[in-house]
Amino acid sequence: MDKGIEIPLYTDYRLARQSLLLRKGFDPEDTPTALRESLRRLFGQELSPAEAVALVVKDVRQRGDAALLDWTKRLDSRELDRLEVPQAEWKAALDNVPSELAQALQTASARIADFHQRQKLSSWTTTELGGVLGQKVTPLRRVGIYVPGGTAPLPSSLLMSAIPARVAGVDEIVVCTPPTRGGDRLVPAAVLAAAQIAGIDRLFCVGGAQAIAALAYGTQTIPRVDKIAGPGGLFVTLAKRQLYGTVGLDGLYGPTETVIVADETANPAWVAADLLAQAEHDVLATAILLTPSSTLAEQVRLQVAEQAAQLERRDVLAVSLRGQSGIVLTPDLETAVRLADEFAPEHLCLLVRDPVSWAQQVRNAGGIFLGENSCEVLGDYVAGPSHVMPTGGTARFSSPLNVLDFLKISSIVGLDADSACRLADDAARVAQAESLTAHAAAALKRSSSK
Repeated sequence: MDKGIEIPLYTDYRLARQSLLLRKGFDPEDTPTALRESLRRLFGQELSPAEAVALVVKDVRQRGDAALLDWTKRLDSRELDRLEVPQAEWKAALDNVPSELAQALQTASARIADFHQRQKLSSWTTTELGGVLGQKVTPLRRVGIYVPGGTAPLPSSLLMSAIPARVAGVDEIVVCTPPTRGGDRLVPAAVLAAAQIAGIDRLFCVGGAQAIAALAYGTQTIPRVDKIAGPGGLFVTLAKRQLYGTVGLDGLYGPTETVIVADETANPAWVAADLLAQAEHDVLATAILLTPSSTLAEQVRLQVAEQAAQLERRDVLAVSLRGQSGIVLTPDLETAVRLADEFAPEHLCLLVRDPVSWAQQVRNAGGIFLGENSCEVLGDYVAGPSHVMPTGGTARFSSPLNVLDFLKISSIVGLDADSACRLADDAARVAQAESLTAHAAAALKRSSSK
């Protein structure tokens, strides 16, 4: 057993509520020293992350492709002779990846599409309110999908973001993903295979803040999009924040997080495995167990240490488990569920008797996973719903990425003359209360037309 990899145990849930479970909010200026030193090396001056992103965004807006090539060389250490990856390479990648992987990606694609087909909205009209009123549902014309990468290929993120857009009926789906850090291939074969399966339209080898800026403004090669979707790291999130309003956004995503609520019936080895699967994402990942069972808590703590010793990403696990993860003992299951709901996690896993009933008490969660068979890892890849979910407590007001993110609604107002005349006096009264006399006059012309 690797004693160096442990997960903290909180025996006082009130203390955990004021520390581990306390949302402090996203502060991009609270930057580790190592990151600031890296920025100094890359940019040649003292910059905060937000200032560095603003510099990149401005340069891409002004110089387009030339800026993209320069920043890719400087930030990703790759010198490109082209930005776009032609479709022939996607097809070749799908033909050449292991057949088992191709089949797994096809299975995931089919389930994601099937799930999201059930979310579609329809246009409608009614004549019951006088004339014709209703709504017109229209897919967005062009969207940009950001697929993180650089250190590891993420074909699942491409499928989970692009397929809901395709189901929504978006005319053109453009993908940006960063180049690999080394090797002959700029974009991993698995990502190219996923692009072919998802049926996207164009794929560009560019990442980070520069990719978000390119999608928002357009360059000589990359078309301007109406909305950007998909997760990313700190610099992608900051670029999205700075470009909000210039382009539509699906959300601002932070480090991934899972909260497991478990009772004494849960399998401690499975609980530990699920915590470790979350914690290995990166050093800022959050993996929390809330349970009223002291026996389960101790068994899970031991299992985490034992299983972690056999895993490859032990350096990442050691930091994420120590930093913002933990096991919290609660007086009862109701308290555990209440604490989870207050935390509003990206993923909430209910490993309890009758999880369906307990789920009824949950208001805030990106995804609710019912029972031990519904592990979050299956949600990451093949269950069906998009794995792009709200983080950082934003599940209080946000939803997972879905078909509705790629649709817009136009209200239809076609009042008949009688309805317009009948409503005009009321409209004028409200307008006059707001001191908008021209509004009132325009309304009253309708009432006097009869």
